[in-house]
Amino acid sequence: MATLIDLIGNTPLAEIQKLNPNPKVKIFAKLEGNNPGGSVKDRASLNMIRSAVQRGEIKTGTKLIEATSGNTGIALAMIARLFDLEIELVMPSSSTRERTLTMEAFGAKVTLLENIETCRDYAEEKGATEGYYLLNQFANADNYMAHYKTTGPEIWQDTAGEITHFVSAMGTTGTIMGCSKYFKEKNAAIQIIGCQPTEESSIPGIRRWPEAYLPKIFDPSRVDRIMDIDEAEAVKMTRQLARVEGVFAGMSSGGACSAALKLAAEISSGVIVFIACDRGDRYLSSDLFG
Repeated sequence: MATLIDLIGNTPLAEIQKLNPNPKVKIFAKLEGNNPGGSVKDRASLNMIRSAVQRGEIKTGTKLIEATSGNTGIALAMIARLFDLEIELVMPSSSTRERTLTMEAFGAKVTLLENIETCRDYAEEKGATEGYYLLNQFANADNYMAHYKTTGPEIWQDTAGEITHFVSAMGTTGTIMGCSKYFKEKNAAIQIIGCQPTEESSIPGIRRWPEAYLPKIFDPSRVDRIMDIDEAEAVKMTRQLARVEGVFAGMSSGGACSAALKLAAEISSGVIVFIACDRGDRYLSSDLFG
């Protein structure tokens, strides 16, 4: 018998076959929507809360607060319940209604503000007051260490160590930082590719941060290449993933898949794994699949 926490991680790899332009390259999607909270953020959220509790930084009565664009908030709301903790989640007002309703279903307080930068400023200010604990996923080593301890080893095991390229969207950069740390220790030749939106694009889950808001956990030396993803390109690929490959995921996953397909067209052979961050059902109120 398993607890809900036991079900976080060990998500499957699904091969992308019909969209793959190169028969000598294998492309796999790591289906993070299979986590109980529906996204890759279950991993970091669990590690951030559990580690802080173990260190004694979070005690009974402590109120958690965090700024989020959505998936981290859902995961934190779920896991906070398991630890009997109150949490306030601060989100951009542009977030889909599904996200807000899901967080509130877990009992979280949701505050909506103008944009993610405003949300981060608000959370940091309130987190500095007595009785509150700011998780600060953007500067928290427990974020990327979750992926060093779980996501990276799972991919390594499931590809029998044959992975040659790892592709990930970059938001907080926790996933790419933790996986890069693990893969480079196993095989320094593995290429780490990060995805960011083009200057004019807006892609939920992928950010092009202003210098002042660049996540403190981000180390550019751990990323071999950054690929810019256009918003229209990410939307098109997200729809194709669902309609051609049967992978129902969000726009950041479409962006990562697009990067993986471009990469496959460039190389002679290899094994590419990209992160499919979440499920598509939390975007149904938007026009993503319209």
